[in-house]
Amino acid sequence: MALRPGTPRVPGVRPAHKAPRGVLQVDWTLFGELCRVLALKVFREYDPEVVIGIAKAGVIPGAVVASILQRDFASIAITRNAPGAAPAVIAGPPRLVAGKRVLLVDETCESGDTMKLAMAAVRELKPAALKTAVSFKTGSFKPDFYALANENFIILPWDLEVIVNGEIVVRPDYRDKLKDLR
Repeated sequence: MALRPGTPRVPGVRPAHKAPRGVLQVDWTLFGELCRVLALKVFREYDPEVVIGIAKAGVIPGAVVASILQRDFASIAITRNAPGAAPAVIAGPPRLVAGKRVLLVDETCESGDTMKLAMAAVRELKPAALKTAVSFKTGSFKPDFYALANENFIILPWDLEVIVNGEIVVRPDYRDKLKDLR
């Protein structure tokens, strides 16, 4: 990530990401349109044989893009133990990627840490080719394909509601962000 002019560089410390400017609440209709846009961009420039979604949230656009492209789909699971922690692979990609053209899909991409880790895991299995795609490019990392570049905090339709004390409610950490939209 490029530093702003006048920002001191501290060895061994990465600068904080830019704060989002606002909130983009994505509904299922917009999500579907973004998946169609992403699939069309991929179709025009690349012919994957296998689409790999990065779990959890990248599995959803990955599966939709794979369905639109009529390609095989699988997943890789990557997690962070805490906000800001380094990502770790908890379930690697399937061996079927060996020798195949692979498209690796996630929902968003800011620093690229998760995508780079997933790419390394896929490359260990020696695919014929590997390209990356995201629904939202939100930071400095540039995937091969993306549906929308956006600096806002993004609330995806599958992340909006959770179960708390046996009730389905708006995620508590999203409530304040959604108030800003009204």
